[in-house]
Amino acid sequence: MAQWIAADIPDLTGRTAVVTGANSGLGFETSRALAQCGATVVMACRDDARCGAAVDRLRTLVPSARVESARLDLADLDSVRTFADDVSSRHTALDILVNNAGVMAPPKRFVTKQGFELQFGTNHLGHFALTGLLLPLLLRATGSRIVTVSSMSYQSGDMNFDDLQHQRDYTPYGAYSDSKLANLLFMLQLDEALGRASLDTISVAAHPGLAKTHLQAAGPFLGSKPLSSRLVLGAVKLIGQPAARGAEPQIYAATAPDVEAGNYFGPKSGWRGPAVLTRIWSKARDADVAARLWDVSKDLTGVDIDKVIADRCAERSAPSRAE
Repeated sequence: MAQWIAADIPDLTGRTAVVTGANSGLGFETSRALAQCGATVVMACRDDARCGAAVDRLRTLVPSARVESARLDLADLDSVRTFADDVSSRHTALDILVNNAGVMAPPKRFVTKQGFELQFGTNHLGHFALTGLLLPLLLRATGSRIVTVSSMSYQSGDMNFDDLQHQRDYTPYGAYSDSKLANLLFMLQLDEALGRASLDTISVAAHPGLAKTHLQAAGPFLGSKPLSSRLVLGAVKLIGQPAARGAEPQIYAATAPDVEAGNYFGPKSGWRGPAVLTRIWSKARDADVAARLWDVSKDLTGVDIDKVIADRCAERSAPSRAE
């Protein structure tokens, strides 16, 4: 792929996108880029006040923006369902879903409303449920895309199914890496399920490299200020790229015409630089692990993506009735 910049985004007029974690950082920059190119953007945020401020800021930067806001707390599956119902009541189809929001490395183990370890529950399970609940809308749009945001740290992750919730062994960055590995396993398993059904919705992924966002400060400093987190934040400030540049891989994944199902995009150097197609390491391509995680995620969230796909296939193959 040739070097790509945000100015290369095609016209998105008539398209609708949902971006999670849209009030700051990568989510805000992604929302801004999509809105600037004509898309209607639903900015999903956990905090109503911050989301409202982000919408106002985006409209100042892009006066023509068609943008909506809606509350979404990925650490609460009830909130995920309410959000999906709200979007479904306002839109008949969805072209782009960017699973961007995340929690990074809280110094101690926190849990979601349903009792899941916070990072696994938010970064993976929340987005798994959201994707499944919005999938009927995505399947109604031609060539729709689901972009899941991972991280280079997935390479040190491990799916320990005996302790997925890190009840016995919690380390901040270990749990974060596991959740980011889960993101890629999910992306590829979703791609396989959609492809097997011959549907034209595609599942892809991206990572921002080392970008200066609120993520590095919010999680690691939740409750304390450990030395490891101070070192990470210092490194980000020193060599991290701006959020707008860090968002380019996920914007590319969401919009570029040459993107193919199962692709993974990131900065050229790994840490920073223009968006390029990126290798997915073997641990994220383990089909048995991906299938097991898929089944576990279905059981934990109560969201059956396989059924959504099967229902769509049945609907598509049903004979039409004459008027």
